[in-house]
Amino acid sequence: MSARREAEELLLIEEADAWFEYLEATRAQGEHRYHEVEPWAWARLSQRLRAVRAKRAKLRPAAAA
Repeated sequence: MSARREAEELLLIEEADAWFEYLEATRAQGEHRYHEVEPWAWARLSQRLRAVRAKRAKLRPAAAA
């Protein structure tokens, strides 16, 4: 149970890190620059969140076994 909890916590940290990366990329950008950076930042965030969801999905069946 402890290893599963640690894995869940690591995934939560990874998810938070993805959001902070998005925020850092888009914060304090001028309007023109924001419109250039935001689509990239959103795509990167979406990609990282999909990876976290996939890892979390793999954890669930392992926990049930």
